[in-house]
Amino acid sequence: MKYGLIGERLSHSFSKPIHESIADYIYEIKEIPRDGLDSFMRERAFNGINVTIPYKQSVIPYLDFTDEIAVKIGAVNTVVNRDGKLYGYNTDFGGMKMLIEKQGFSYVGKKVVILGSGGTAKTARAVAESLGAKEIITVSRKGEVNYENLLFLHGDCDYIINTTPCGMYPDTDKSAVDVSLFKSLKGVTDVVYNPLKTKLCLDCEKQGIKCACGLYMLVAQAVLASEIFSGKAFDVKKTADELYGRILNEKRNIVLIGMPGSGKTTIGRALAESLGKTFVDTDDLITGEYGDISEIFAQKGEEFFRDIEAVAVKKVSLQNGLVIATGGGAVLRRENVDYLKHNGVLFFLDRPLGDILPTEDRPLSRDCEALKKRYEERYGIYLSSCDEKIDIDGRVENAVSRITEMLK
Repeated sequence: MKYGLIGERLSHSFSKPIHESIADYIYEIKEIPRDGLDSFMRERAFNGINVTIPYKQSVIPYLDFTDEIAVKIGAVNTVVNRDGKLYGYNTDFGGMKMLIEKQGFSYVGKKVVILGSGGTAKTARAVAESLGAKEIITVSRKGEVNYENLLFLHGDCDYIINTTPCGMYPDTDKSAVDVSLFKSLKGVTDVVYNPLKTKLCLDCEKQGIKCACGLYMLVAQAVLASEIFSGKAFDVKKTADELYGRILNEKRNIVLIGMPGSGKTTIGRALAESLGKTFVDTDDLITGEYGDISEIFAQKGEEFFRDIEAVAVKKVSLQNGLVIATGGGAVLRRENVDYLKHNGVLFFLDRPLGDILPTEDRPLSRDCEALKKRYEERYGIYLSSCDEKIDIDGRVENAVSRITEMLK
């Protein structure tokens, strides 16, 4: 391996496409068990590596030189091999600082709570100090300040930085804290980047609290690391901004919600073809495994169908780069909406009721009366669930054009 990322579990990593977009080298993802780190570092059979959980501190004893910032933090995430000698750096510092500045947060004179006690938490402390925080609290499971007493001791905090893997793929329905209980909270930074929006960030959105996850930090620190690997200087902010936009567009899902007959499947297929993405219809996933949806309703009832629909929704929501057409009733369960928002932007295809025709293969909208009832029941839910509303005029190309423009 010449260049790459080492860590214990890396199935969630986006680092390969990011690095290979920055510079002309092959970047590998290498999972190393804890008992394999020693031999890997002693062999020194690489040009440059990034280091992630749980090795940001473990690699330090193997280094011949450690950069001043990395020494102060006590964590290294970038190692370069120069003529057999290993040099360690911390580009997470610059990446995290750029993310917080991009969020527009001012830490000057504020109380900042850091969730976690590992190498990234140490980086977060150094960043918060550099940004003028008045008080910085580190939270760990067995520390003096822990998750049981945090709210009591520091419920008045201004900002939270999550450096734990809580909420990371595949355990996306977890959050380290309940942000609704922190009444003075102005903003949250979550270093987790897969999913694109963690449960922590989704909870912040519901409370009107500004939050960002870690994709921009990942991209920015990768640009800084690539400078070290290659010896070339970049316009770091410009490069990071452009690459972040590109990676975000590649990784995020486009999710279509709306009434049966609103055109989700037809528009979804055309949109996927236009953007070079894979199209998935959650109803197709269900019929492929369980058979005809009308028969499922008739034989096992709506509740059973909603249960298997939720499984299908969760499955596709954990993936990246898809165009997803959902069943008309998928939004009736809030957890489905939350799952879809982890990696997706939700577009409500708002087709006028008069343009939607009832059909026999739709169990809950087989006739005009049933269709009208479903429309009235669900319209408000579609509006509250979506990120954008698209008025459908019957022309597929117009819908595709509007969605594409909104994504920009």
